[in-house]
Amino acid sequence: MAAAMMTIRAGFRAARRASKRLARARSGVAAVEFAFIAPIMIVLFFGVIEGSAAYSANRKVMQSANMLADLVAQETSVTQDNLDDLFVGMEDVISSRDIEVDFTVTSVYLDAATNEVKVHWSRNSKGETPYPADSVYAGPVDAALLDDKSFLIVAETDFDYASPISQKIIGDVAMRKFASRWPRLTAKVQYCVSPGNCTS
Repeated sequence: MAAAMMTIRAGFRAARRASKRLARARSGVAAVEFAFIAPIMIVLFFGVIEGSAAYSANRKVMQSANMLADLVAQETSVTQDNLDDLFVGMEDVISSRDIEVDFTVTSVYLDAATNEVKVHWSRNSKGETPYPADSVYAGPVDAALLDDKSFLIVAETDFDYASPISQKIIGDVAMRKFASRWPRLTAKVQYCVSPGNCTS
């Protein structure tokens, strides 16, 4: 962000110098030069602003996925209410404004018989089960990371970044990030519908 501010200040200084030269010039050469340079400077100026804002949003989306996976992995069990609280907190990590973002938390395991990564349980920020239990998990988890006794928590963040400046030109930019963590306190984190009613 500091680099973007320095670039913005440099752009303002260059524009001020060019306008002073234009005011002093007696011939039309300076005006012609300014006419050629001004559009390029304006495009560069807004390009730097747009690029830094998109980069910052992308980092926040990745950070939210990492934090979500890490926080769930520190539990022995979670409920939908626990996850909903985490989802609200992760929205604030991405933006303090009201935004549309989808989060999914999935516990996966290795099926030793088929050597496939399968779903233990899965819940998203809409209160749904995006991946049915015991179905093959299609996300980016390498089966080599797991053995027949280990489980992994995978968090997904889906966010459509909408730039306030260039949204009309390029539309929304889809940002999807994944993060995974090993459970810290137990072999697997259980999902509980109610106390005592948890996944096996």
